Amino acid sequence: MTRACDLTGKKVQFGHNVSKANNKTKRKFIPNIQSVTFRSEILNKNVRLSVAASSIRTVAKYGSIDEYLLKVKNNKLSQKAKVVRKSLLKKTAVA
Repeated sequence: MTRACDLTGKKVQFGHNVSKANNKTKRKFIPNIQSVTFRSEILNKNVRLSVAASSIRTVAKYGSIDEYLLKVKNNKLSQKAKVVRKSLLKKTAVA
């Protein structure tokens, strides 16, 4: 499992620890990835994703995973989220 968010694509970044003496050592900035099950009301099923904690808050702000995926631009989503979004769009077009 990669350390990347399935919704936003946020992944590990690299940088430096900088000491008071300005010594620089390499370090990783690892996103806080959580395995979460979202309930999709439109698809009427559970969607299991590995998501960053910041993305969980964003989904909560939008109200549900359905609202988030329908309102966010496609190029901002990861590949796994695009698949779920596509099935949501199919389901809403039929209804």
